[in-house]
Amino acid sequence: MRVCLMTFSLVLFSSDLLFARDKSDVIVMKNGDRITCEVKTVDSGGVYASVDYIDGTIKIEWSKVARIDSKQPFIVRTQDGSVYNGTITTAESRGDAPATLAIVGENGTKKLTREDIVSVDETSEKFLQRFNGSVGLGISYTKGNQSTQYNLNSDIEYLRERWSASAAYVANLSANSGSSTSTRNQINFTATRLLRWNNYYTSGLLDLLQSSTQDINNQTTLGAGVGRYLTRSNRATWTLLGGMSWQNTIYGSSTTVVIPNQNLAAAVFGSELKFFKFKKTNLDASAYLFLGLSEPGRVRFNTNATYYLKLFSDLNWNVSFYGNWDNNPPGNLSGSDYGTTSGLSWTFGSH
Repeated sequence: MRVCLMTFSLVLFSSDLLFARDKSDVIVMKNGDRITCEVKTVDSGGVYASVDYIDGTIKIEWSKVARIDSKQPFIVRTQDGSVYNGTITTAESRGDAPATLAIVGENGTKKLTREDIVSVDETSEKFLQRFNGSVGLGISYTKGNQSTQYNLNSDIEYLRERWSASAAYVANLSANSGSSTSTRNQINFTATRLLRWNNYYTSGLLDLLQSSTQDINNQTTLGAGVGRYLTRSNRATWTLLGGMSWQNTIYGSSTTVVIPNQNLAAAVFGSELKFFKFKKTNLDASAYLFLGLSEPGRVRFNTNATYYLKLFSDLNWNVSFYGNWDNNPPGNLSGSDYGTTSGLSWTFGSH
């Protein structure tokens, strides 16, 4: 527990130092006001920016903006699947006409209307400032049965123009008097790259799982596949993926029967849904179905979902659900492990 608290505190302290960006962008309003800030993102709803003398992120209506000038590079994604990398600026707009966003990059200038834009994410020439992520911690204690529960979760993403890589770690512990301690640890690595057809991508994954409830000492999953964006807007993204995977599972010794290591080649089908309202709420959900090929009839399924609600600045409250199911576990082992957690999380980068 002490190690988790120290880790949480260290990340909070170091994130502002390592991932902070200069607030040198300028937003000129139609009434003549000038705001020096850090533009965080842009969508059809407006411009979101961080100002030194204001706690948190402010939202500025598009209709009130005359011009944006930023030397900070951004990665801009559009509804047709195109991706652009460059600085952003706008031309002066007259009357009630909305400003048109221009991305100035190595290949020239691309002008977009606000309805075209799915996301505008900060990037940087500096390596560390290209990372986005979060770290969260939840703790609960009940005196009656001396019950203690904690969860630690963290994720980090490295974002480039046509590819990205991410890693996530989730740890859960539950202990109370009169019963054994239950632990679950999961580490997930993923990498994606857009194909020449902009709404299609390739993806690879490495997943490591430990679950005392299912007596899994270590389950390693390697997989790769091709996915497609079914929905891509500034409020939600929904993808489907299909591919192949290989799983190796090492079981513990909670039963009197020795269970050998198991290997499973499987077809994998996955889906990911993200719904977001910038700096207010965010929902991330994923589900993966593994259909056994080397062991026909064997089915494994896992899912993770997290809902975030902004409290203030970069501090959020979150509630998560996780689950793993196996329709044919060996011996008398449990075929499922699922639960919910809640706690506080701190985001860094452009999130």
